[in-house]
Amino acid sequence: MLVDAEAWGKQLFVRFRPVPPAGVVASGVSGRSGKAAERRHAGSHVERRQRSQIESETSRSRRGPEGQDDEGERFVHVHLGLYGGFDVRDDVPEVPPPVGQARLRLVRPATPDRLAAYGDLRGPTTCALVTAAERAAVVARSGPDPLRADADPDRAWDRVGRSASPIGTLLMDQSVLAGVGNVYRAEVLFRHRIHPLRPGRTLRSAQWRAIWDDLVVLMGEGVRTGRIDTVRPEHTPEAMGRPPRVDDHGGEVYVYRRTGQACHVCGSKVRTEVLGGRNLFWCARCQPAFRSRAGR
Repeated sequence: MLVDAEAWGKQLFVRFRPVPPAGVVASGVSGRSGKAAERRHAGSHVERRQRSQIESETSRSRRGPEGQDDEGERFVHVHLGLYGGFDVRDDVPEVPPPVGQARLRLVRPATPDRLAAYGDLRGPTTCALVTAAERAAVVARSGPDPLRADADPDRAWDRVGRSASPIGTLLMDQSVLAGVGNVYRAEVLFRHRIHPLRPGRTLRSAQWRAIWDDLVVLMGEGVRTGRIDTVRPEHTPEAMGRPPRVDDHGGEVYVYRRTGQACHVCGSKVRTEVLGGRNLFWCARCQPAFRSRAGR
């Protein structure tokens, strides 16, 4: 029986209590649950439109102290990675058998008042049955998530403010900051005129807090709308009289996947470079390279 589901950065934990012979079966192949609903989590590097995750429609059950299970309670740990996603079908007259490589299935049975629904998980990096202690260990390794109300941005600043690593690397390090992927990295740095290769320790705390606050708003809006839009009102297609962006990632952006195109703000060509196996995108004029005053 599914109890609830919780997103933590790019991780999803589906909590359930087995109810033989029915209930969630998390063998790594398929599963069943009492309730399922689609959620788009704009924090994940599930950054393409398939940041679909499952949330419970059931009420929260009482739990023991953190890290302890209720009797028989377990979790399915899901990490979608770059290519994973939930294929969610709502209000279907009947639930068909799984087709292809479905790693997990969650089912909401039909009732007299509502049709059935189901979600099939395909292509995740991780789909594993874990205990509460194992879940707690994953959460402990994760940085604060801008989508969570209980997140503490100072935890991330403690790492960022002392690091010589580029801010573009730190934003994608899930142990520093949970849930930010390549689109939000590129866009939030552009919006704050910060070069992605600037060392984290050269930022001021006020700059970091502005980045965090912006991520909270942008990612929250992404959850609400199901797409990533990062341009300010004065730079929308309607305001600028330009065609809308055509890209399978959707949404209006400043620099992400716009290599060689004109910056919406200054007209310079957007640049790209590989960092840590992922593409960076930035505008050299709007985001000038950082030069320390100490070396002058």
